[in-house]
Amino acid sequence: MRILIIEDNPDIVANLYEYFEPLGHQLDNARTGYAGLIRAAEQRFDVIVLDGMLPGLDGLEVCRRLREEQQCNAPVLMLTARDTVHDKVAGLRAGADDYLVKPYSLIELEARLDALVRRVRVSGPDPVLRFGELQLDTGTFEARRAGQRLELARFGYKLLAALLRAAPRLVTREELEQELWKDEPPLSDALRSHIYALRQAVDKPFPSSRPMVVTVAGIGYRLVDDDASE
Repeated sequence: MRILIIEDNPDIVANLYEYFEPLGHQLDNARTGYAGLIRAAEQRFDVIVLDGMLPGLDGLEVCRRLREEQQCNAPVLMLTARDTVHDKVAGLRAGADDYLVKPYSLIELEARLDALVRRVRVSGPDPVLRFGELQLDTGTFEARRAGQRLELARFGYKLLAALLRAAPRLVTREELEQELWKDEPPLSDALRSHIYALRQAVDKPFPSSRPMVVTVAGIGYRLVDDDASE
C-alpha cells in the first residue's frame, strides 16, 4: 500500500513508519493540513491516515477539501483522540471512510486500512488519472493542476488523458493522432495546434513552475514533473 499520513505528532509518525515499512508498505508524511492537501494533489495514494487535530487546517476541513476541491477518491481513515458519537459522525460526513480513536492498536489499524483498500479495488479502478500536480477525473472530465481547475477543450481532455496514462513515458505523435482521430488524421498538422492549446491550459497559468507538457523533437510529447519518479 502507498499510505499518506497527515499527522503532526512525530512520535505517532515514527511509530507508524516503524510498523508499516517492514511490511513492505510505502509511506509519506505531512505535518500540517495544508501540506497534506499538497501531497495528496501531487501523488496517488492507496489510503490516507488523517489526524483530526492539525495545525492550520483541522482534519475535518482537510477531508472536505480532499473530497470537494481535489476530487480525491483515496479512502480516508481519521485517526483522532476525539471519541464522541458527534465527532465520529462529523468525520464521516466530511468524507472519511473510517474512524479510529486514539489510543489504538496497530494491528487493528492495519486491518482497517487493508479493508478500505480492498473495498476500493473490488469496486473498480480509480477513475482519476494523476501525475505530479496534474489530475484528470475520467468520469467527470474535470482536470486540475495543484488543485486549480483547468479549462480544456474536448481534444485537450483526450490529449491530457493519453499523456497521463503514459506518464512519464513519451507518447508518439502517431499514438496521439490515433487517440484523437482514429485512422483518419487530418492532412494539416492539427495536432500541434491542440498541443499548443493544452500547454496554454496546463502550463501558462503557472509561470513560476516548470512546464509539464514537453516536446521531444520529431518524436512526440510527454509529461514531466520535478517531484515525480520516472
